[in-house]
Amino acid sequence: MGFFDGLLGGRAADFDSGSAATNSIELIRRHQQVSLTKQDAATGHLRINLTWRMRSSDIGGEQRTSLFRHPFKALRPPEVLGHGQSMVNVDLDLGCLYELADGTKGVVQPLGGYLGDVNAPPYVKLSGDDRFGSGSGETIYVNLDHRDDIKRLLIFVYIYDQTPAFDRTHAIVTLYPSNGPRIEIGLDERHPQARSCAVVMIENVKGELVVRREVKFVYGFQGELDRLYGWGLQWGRGYKTKSAVE
Repeated sequence: MGFFDGLLGGRAADFDSGSAATNSIELIRRHQQVSLTKQDAATGHLRINLTWRMRSSDIGGEQRTSLFRHPFKALRPPEVLGHGQSMVNVDLDLGCLYELADGTKGVVQPLGGYLGDVNAPPYVKLSGDDRFGSGSGETIYVNLDHRDDIKRLLIFVYIYDQTPAFDRTHAIVTLYPSNGPRIEIGLDERHPQARSCAVVMIENVKGELVVRREVKFVYGFQGELDRLYGWGLQWGRGYKTKSAVE
């Protein structure tokens, strides 16, 4: 197993809630920000979901067979690469750096079992660890009924086992407020050597909850994102184990 930045210790737990909205807002370079407060969506549980799949050009892209050199092989049906053959080598994880109004800082992530708490500080909860890009993906819940206790949240995605693969995957982070349209941020830029991406910042600006697109790829892990945004945490090497929450 490979290693990457992580805080030591932590406990695992489960939480599940939230519902999908019927329409969506896509945050892009030309439209990077939206106010949850102005959309009357700054209460209840905000559900943040990461889903991803292999890019179609990487599934079976190298399996074309020459009709002239191998006439019988060319008649065989193409081999379909499933989770066990292709996606198992790419493990995207969802995390959140948080800073509360009282100055408390920390991280919610699968590594180390730092899954957070939705009804107590930091009011951020990770549902578990999806290692294979399943349909449900990974989900973080934020209790916006405690929005006055939250200063800023940085939602990020990183790649486990030191295998750069953002150029091989198509990932989407979707925010589902308790009211109004969902908010989508696509990670479509090809950064083949990047291992982490700061996706979106949720910030309390004078009582207004603002969601801002970041989509900043870095070559390191959480420690580099920390330095980029000035969180000031201390990081060490961490591992995933077979007992990780899935």
